[in-house]
Amino acid sequence: MSKAKSAPAGKSKTIKIYSWNVNGIRAIQNKGFMNWFGKTKGDIICLQETKAQSEQLEDSIKNIDGYLSYWFSAEKKGYSSVAVYTKLMPLNIKNGFDNYFFDIEGRVIFAEYEKFLLANVYFPNGGRGPERVKYKLDFYDELFFYLEKNYKGRKGIIVTGDFNTAHKEIDLARPKENTKTSGFLPEERQWIDRIINLGYVDIFRKFNDKPEQYTYWDQISRARDRNIGWRIDYFMVSEDLSEKIKKAEIHSKVMGSDHCPISIELIT
Repeated sequence: MSKAKSAPAGKSKTIKIYSWNVNGIRAIQNKGFMNWFGKTKGDIICLQETKAQSEQLEDSIKNIDGYLSYWFSAEKKGYSSVAVYTKLMPLNIKNGFDNYFFDIEGRVIFAEYEKFLLANVYFPNGGRGPERVKYKLDFYDELFFYLEKNYKGRKGIIVTGDFNTAHKEIDLARPKENTKTSGFLPEERQWIDRIINLGYVDIFRKFNDKPEQYTYWDQISRARDRNIGWRIDYFMVSEDLSEKIKKAEIHSKVMGSDHCPISIELIT
């Protein structure tokens, strides 16, 4: 593995950041993941729902030439978990936010760089009932309290990952039918409003206000074939950093998971 690099002092640089819920890193290895990875030429690549302990992975997936990789796994094997690959040397990497109740599920890696803090997050799914909806909302609270306390005002913040919530009716194909479904419950949607009111920008919507822009499709019903989807994967960027984002995209043609990758380009 070649050594990760820092940007030359005094020179602006465009950083490409990708985020993808891969629905199992070991499964997606056999579905063209490495080919996609090489083509992206991403500076930072964030994965969610890797469903693996680091020791279960082959060296070829952990040590990709030119990248450092960091893994945070749930205690329960084959569940949740996140990873970050980075060409740029981070100042600091932190797994979780020191709350065992949430950290046991391996849901967030904080990667701190000179000019920004990147949180790679796999937010809980509330689909198993009211207790999990509460867990999900409490997780939102805990995460953004942690960010506000430790980073807000000190440097720009990027929160990316699978938020497991569609914000507005434009963000899913069948809003009326899903008003009582976790992922589009009023209290979940209100939390996205709260994030925006805290000073974060749903950066994709800054560049694209069109409908039918989705990042997740149910596999069982073959919803992707008909584009019956949800936009539940985001880059939420603090307002002070948002003007430095020059592009935000959804890569809906990339296959291999029930989600597709999303990306931004950041000028630092």
